[in-house]
Order: sequence, then C-alpha cells, then structure tokens
Amino acid sequence: MAKETGRKLIAQNKKARHDYHILDTYEAGLVLTGTEVKSLRQGRASLVDGFGQLDGGEAWLHNVHIPEYTQGTWTNHSARRKRKLLLHRAEIEKLFQKSQETGHTIVPLSLYFKDGRAKVEIALAKGKKDYDKRQTLREQQDRREADRAISAVRRRQRGQ
Repeated sequence: MAKETGRKLIAQNKKARHDYHILDTYEAGLVLTGTEVKSLRQGRASLVDGFGQLDGGEAWLHNVHIPEYTQGTWTNHSARRKRKLLLHRAEIEKLFQKSQETGHTIVPLSLYFKDGRAKVEIALAKGKKDYDKRQTLREQQDRREADRAISAVRRRQRGQ
C-alpha cells in the first residue's frame, strides 16, 4: 500500500474562532486506538465541546467525540474518552504557564491526517466578551460589503 502524503481534514471547530481570541497555535499528535483511527478515516469526529487540559506534565484532550467504529467488536473505544496529546516538553511547559493566566484555555481547532498520522491543531485562547463577538461579526460584514462593491465596480468597468 502506498504511503499517504498531504493533509486530509477530518473535523474543524469554526465556533472556537468565533468564541475565542486565538493567541497561539500548536500542532500535536494524538494517542489513539485502532478503532478510533478507522472511525477518523471515515471522516467522523466532532470538536465542538472539546478542550485541552494539562495534568502532571502531560497534555490531554477532553470531550472530543469520535464515534464508535461501526464494524468494531468488543474492542471498540468509548466515544468521549480523554486522549493524550503528543507535544514537546518545552511546548507543554509554555502552554502550562500561559494557561494559568485568568481567562486562558486550550481549545482544539481542527483534526486532520498529515502524512498518514492523526494530528490536532490546538490553540491557546482567551474567551471573547459578547461585544467582542458583535464587533468581529460587524467587521466581517463590512469586509464582505466592501468586496462586493469592488467586484461590482470591476464588472461594470469590464462591460464598458
């Protein structure tokens, strides 16, 4: 069998970018069982309620939903078990120091296969207030309207 190359996206947490200010991102490996990998290869996962936690010098990913593998037997995994993240010691220490500050948390942004290995992109994030969320939405809407106006002007110039 040929070795996989490239990046295949499995799941993305779009709500995290809406609810948090992303301060720093990290790519981490995951310790998974065989049925979890097979379920991920079918493209089934959800990062919505997921969060990271540092415990005893190790990084853990909680509440990420990887459904049971349909052809699995008694060896199937539990869907929301905590999974160990594979990070360098320096990255774990940096995350630990920064996450101790008030309002900071670790959230998963995306889950993907990179060269055949399951990876998760985690972020050190700070929660947004409601007015920050409204401001972000307003900026996105203004940017879209400006892009539409520019493309309309370009279409008119091409037509003349």
